[in-house]
Amino acid sequence: PESIDALRVVATDLETRLEDRLRGMLPADADYASARHVVERGTNLSVRNGVVEPPAASHDEGVMFTVWRDGGIGYGATSDLTDAGLAAAVERASDWAQATAGRSVVDQTPLLHTVGDYETPVAESFDSMDLVDQIAILVRADSAMNVDDRIVDRGAAMLRYDVETLLITNGGGRVSQRIRQVFPDLHATANVGSNTQTRTYGRAAFGGQGGLEVMAEHGFADAPVRIGEEAVALLDAPNCPTGVMDLLLAPDQMVLQIHESIGHPLELDRILGDERNYAGTSFVTPDMFGTYQYGSELLNVTFDPTVAGEVASYGYDDDGTPAQRTYLIKSGILQRPMGGTISQARAGLNGVANSRASSWNRPPIDRMANLNVEAGEATVDELIAGIEHGVLMETNVSWSIDDSRNKFQFGCELGRMIENGEITGIVRNPNYRGISSTFWRNLTGVADDFTTMGTPNCGKGEPNQVIRVGHASPHCRFSAVQVFGGEA
Repeated sequence: PESIDALRVVATDLETRLEDRLRGMLPADADYASARHVVERGTNLSVRNGVVEPPAASHDEGVMFTVWRDGGIGYGATSDLTDAGLAAAVERASDWAQATAGRSVVDQTPLLHTVGDYETPVAESFDSMDLVDQIAILVRADSAMNVDDRIVDRGAAMLRYDVETLLITNGGGRVSQRIRQVFPDLHATANVGSNTQTRTYGRAAFGGQGGLEVMAEHGFADAPVRIGEEAVALLDAPNCPTGVMDLLLAPDQMVLQIHESIGHPLELDRILGDERNYAGTSFVTPDMFGTYQYGSELLNVTFDPTVAGEVASYGYDDDGTPAQRTYLIKSGILQRPMGGTISQARAGLNGVANSRASSWNRPPIDRMANLNVEAGEATVDELIAGIEHGVLMETNVSWSIDDSRNKFQFGCELGRMIENGEITGIVRNPNYRGISSTFWRNLTGVADDFTTMGTPNCGKGEPNQVIRVGHASPHCRFSAVQVFGGEA
């Protein structure tokens, strides 16, 4: 114990010395300057078909300097934390700020000198478990999915991230944050002849912030047998019928629906045209905010990084803006975009604290964080009872959406037919298509089973930034949806 305490003292001393060095590097004469130090540690454990795969661990660390001067802005990033490496990065940022002076879309910096800190609440830390015990959880889950000889592939995995950031500014700002994220996953694939069906544990949607409690929240220990049995059952299930009918989406499919047809269209930098070269534009235009009927009056969508335990919770974005719960859509009416401080200044619109960077070597851009459909008042059984002919779809498996994030086609792992208010059986290869600008207006029911989830791999930007995003939603019912199966 004495040696461990000594190491902690050394680590704390090193952090303090680095902070002092970074603060000393910031140009005092700049209109605004910041240093954002990021340390990300990742762990990937997996078991496949009874075989423990080699554990993988990663450590990524570096600093991004930002300099504003005379209306110009520059960035310089480095993983070389020596005085010479840091000084070179500051010089690059200053050179770019000088080169862009008078050419920026924002005349002067709107950024803050914030002081604060945030840390993920953890009820049961993984640090309290030996690596062998962590792997044992996955071994048991992998084995439990082997329910039938027709299971030809199965696996259990756990991906964890521990991210520490420190943002300091030349105006006395200091924001320290530590985020701990967990993404457990399961998959079981069954096969007979040319028929192959796969069921997963939400396709990594059931992630969150915290420790071991994240795995318990969505019933990880009880899920493997069900996943194996459903994969086998899908082999004998009929193909999903084709037609216009009611559609009930489970929370793990709502993750994808929210992400693609609300999240990306409402990113303010995309609305302003920043994504045209890469992932398109948006059907949303600046004049829509405050008046546009995005969905039915049942649709209430919040941007909320303050939800405890959700994937993208934080106290401050990467520009130091304090996080707050904000309605983006209220009673179906579009309220505001997801735009950070710089985009707000560009557009003259109010936004949110969503300026986020994927790493130390990327500047912050407008990103989703926790984007949630708020709970309704109906139970899931009541939503089902209100369907004369329709299908309940679970767990995304495929997605396609046009460049303006409007026309889409999504597929799911499993469907459950609903006739006269009752579930009658499962179907395989269920798909549906729609148009964002009308799909949400056909929202006819929102359940009360608010479920926090997320995704570990949202990509955006040039150069690309892959970031982890939170989504929460209950079951949601839609009318007059084009549903179709995956076979002719």
